[in-house]
Amino acid sequence: MSELNSSIPGLPVIFEDDSVIVVDKPSGMLSQPGKTVSDSVVTRVMQFRPEADGPVLVHRLDMDTSGLLVMAKNRVAHRLLQQQFEHRRIGKRYIARLCMAPQALGGRVHLPLRGDMDDRPRQIVCQAHGKQSTTIWHRFSASDPLCVWLYPLTGRTHQLRVHMAHPDGLGVAIQGDRLYQAHYPSSNNHNASAPSESAEPPQEPACGRLMLHAQYLAFDHPETGVRLNFQTPARFFENEQK
Repeated sequence: MSELNSSIPGLPVIFEDDSVIVVDKPSGMLSQPGKTVSDSVVTRVMQFRPEADGPVLVHRLDMDTSGLLVMAKNRVAHRLLQQQFEHRRIGKRYIARLCMAPQALGGRVHLPLRGDMDDRPRQIVCQAHGKQSTTIWHRFSASDPLCVWLYPLTGRTHQLRVHMAHPDGLGVAIQGDRLYQAHYPSSNNHNASAPSESAEPPQEPACGRLMLHAQYLAFDHPETGVRLNFQTPARFFENEQK
């Protein structure tokens, strides 16, 4: 299994061989082309890897989220990787910085989600028609109570963002979340620690982005079956563990 080192402009390549390519998607880039924006991870991979045969996209990160994506370079790899996602054989971990410190050390959020037909791409909690989704979360460290690890057990659109912000979830939005931070204010939520009198109110992050990063990814190589795992640091978090 040979590792290749050819770069893709604006898209860091973490690992690559003849079957798969793992990239570190920047915040602000689409995973696949949109209705009005053609630039995306898929577009760049196909442009700079013309030998890739068949569908390359296996999973997605929404545009505002950064982090690890695995792409397939042939149809067999695509099928086998998709099966791993379907059977929850993929290891995933995200790191997020919240607007306020949650009171608990960790927990589980379980909510049914569906798209908001009147306000795409926003997702809403819907007991009648939503698809069930589950996230496990826990504090990153005692020294930084705003940062949490997030482990999605399902892969719904905007799952982590809604699960953090919604009052029936954690009730504390991720910093920089332009869709849900104002939609579900967390200042009066009982799940969040009250700020001190001298503390400033939560604001948009200085870096101007959603503070959510897909930090860890693990899967079985579709050709060899060897378990591979990768980690990348969150640019907004200077002291992240490696």
